[in-house]
Amino acid sequence: MVDPDTIFDCQVKRLHEYKRQMLMALRIVVLYNRLRENPQLEMHPRTFFFSGKAAPAYHLAKLIIKFINNLAGTIDGDPAVRGRLKVLFLPDYCVSVAERLIPASDVSNQISTAGYEASGTSNMKFMMNGALTVGTRDGATIEMAEEAGEENFFLFGLTAQQVAGNRGWYNPWWHYENEPETKAALDLIFSDHFSRNEPGVFGPLRDMLLTHGDFYMHLADLTSYVQAHEQLGRVYGNPDQWAQKAILNVASSGKFSSDRSVAEYAADIWKVEPCPVP
Repeated sequence: MVDPDTIFDCQVKRLHEYKRQMLMALRIVVLYNRLRENPQLEMHPRTFFFSGKAAPAYHLAKLIIKFINNLAGTIDGDPAVRGRLKVLFLPDYCVSVAERLIPASDVSNQISTAGYEASGTSNMKFMMNGALTVGTRDGATIEMAEEAGEENFFLFGLTAQQVAGNRGWYNPWWHYENEPETKAALDLIFSDHFSRNEPGVFGPLRDMLLTHGDFYMHLADLTSYVQAHEQLGRVYGNPDQWAQKAILNVASSGKFSSDRSVAEYAADIWKVEPCPVP
């Protein structure tokens, strides 16, 4: 069961390192740590929905799914955060699931590493249904923000140019050593807090994020990502402001309709015209 009065905070994507489901999971661990340290922390309760599929042989993507499910189980079993945080991974994602989940969502997470998402369409579907986007400047999210105005989005993180420019010297250990919440989140994960019956099972995630250099720059964007959601939380506390942003997103989404796409294909590629009306 989920509480409909919580913020429905969603990431629906094919599982891949560059789409950074692990970044959203890290943010949840940061919030989990905050609530454990300060149970009186003022924060609107959230329900986090993940869904999507991984390629059959993509071991690391499947391990990220396992981590999300272990995270969900640990949070459900911790009375310190019960009712404040809830995590679900919806299996067998398909159109029927999307038809229910996307219109129900308050928040759409579009958080791929800038420069790696070719386009994407799920972000447009969330926008058309009134969800507000927390995202990087990547893929179609750039076009969406141009239509609705960046002030109606919650953009964060490195740009594609910064990702490319930082590639030669980026060191995830700097973030681990200089950002206390990043360190605390990683230490909790790798202390087997979320895998008490399978110690060491998430070692490959440590390798991905630290040992092997965090190629998709999760740790570089984590603090900025958490701050973007803090800003979103403040807006959510003002229903009029939230409604205004949601309405402007829906009203600005016409460019992304299939009607426009089909019309452009017909005119520019297929070179066909509408049948005359008798």
